[in-house]
Amino acid sequence: MPATHAVFTTLPDLPAARALARTLVERRLAACVQLSAIESFYRWEGAVQHEPEVRLVCKTSAAGVAALQQAIVALHPYALPAVYALQLDGVHPPYAQWVADETAP
Repeated sequence: MPATHAVFTTLPDLPAARALARTLVERRLAACVQLSAIESFYRWEGAVQHEPEVRLVCKTSAAGVAALQQAIVALHPYALPAVYALQLDGVHPPYAQWVADETAP
């Protein structure tokens, strides 16, 4: 069964999140991107910030993680975007194969 990964990032608003999600799927870097509205508290430039954000969860193959992360960083509006990947365990085999097929060059 092909390994499936989830790559996470956050964006400032829904239009930016939708645009990035569409681009990543169109480029076959992600098979699927899910968007969720969240609130984030973080320290930035010495002050605690509280902002609404949109979390993206991008599903890709093990072979596609690096290219997906590079594209997110290149297209991201933040100076320091959070971009991280997790290998997913126990993925339904037909779904894992679909992810692999949809992210193949």
